[in-house]
Amino acid sequence: MLDWYLSPQHAALVIAQERGLYAAQGLEVNLLSPADPSIAIKLLTAGEVDLALTRQPLLHLHAHNGAPIVRIATLIETSLTAVIVLGEEQLETENTLAELHYGYTTGEGRDLSIPRLLPRSVQQTDDFTAPINLHFDPIRAMREGQIDAVADGYYHTLPQQLATEGINTHTIRFDELDIPRTDGLVVLANSDTLVRRADTWSRFVLALEQASHWIIDNPDAAWELLISAYPVLENDINASAWEDILRRMALNPAALDSRRYTAFETYLQQQGLIDDTLPVSRLAIDPHAL
Repeated sequence: MLDWYLSPQHAALVIAQERGLYAAQGLEVNLLSPADPSIAIKLLTAGEVDLALTRQPLLHLHAHNGAPIVRIATLIETSLTAVIVLGEEQLETENTLAELHYGYTTGEGRDLSIPRLLPRSVQQTDDFTAPINLHFDPIRAMREGQIDAVADGYYHTLPQQLATEGINTHTIRFDELDIPRTDGLVVLANSDTLVRRADTWSRFVLALEQASHWIIDNPDAAWELLISAYPVLENDINASAWEDILRRMALNPAALDSRRYTAFETYLQQQGLIDDTLPVSRLAIDPHAL
């Protein structure tokens, strides 16, 4: 199950399907979009879907809540979200950022970005306006002036979508907030059935690797195949994002950067979001090594 609507960031999944790479591995794969982005991991833990997509920070948060999930592949190696702020780019300081009214769409924005943007001292003031849950609709909230910034907006699409309505924005990457780098899009399996299905997941990830390499070697043909398979993806916003997404695509989806997962666990502990860190093996594995 996808993390949300189909988009160019899912290209490896689509190209593997369209080029028969899953079938070559003896697999039948169906791509499903959730009615609500929050349900994909719930369905995975309940055994109602075989795999689910998410972002690395959400993997950590769900794992600490007891979800039996583990990363088996990375599709995008850098974060795809950032803080999207109304208005032209300017010199930002901690004080100016703390004066903004924020919205968020996921636990990543609520639990990770917001605390960096709004120190506890600010949240305890009498005139503090609490961040609001945007229910996955940041465009309406920004259009209607309900918020000044989205704490976890997709920077490939949200600024461009708002620009078509004459709304200017600028982007603040998580690096600038001293939030560690994370994988932007990962494939999750249910850890309770991981060993039993290890061979299946290894073949699935091999198909993704073959697809990713073909995309990088044939970017124009890959784009044409993508929009041929899913015409809804053919628009100026997606086309302009394609080249940048290619630069962020994982060429070895199975490869695991253990340091990155350890560092993020340490960060969560330092921020007081978790009491004890989880071992990397509880969060992510290389399926070819099982």
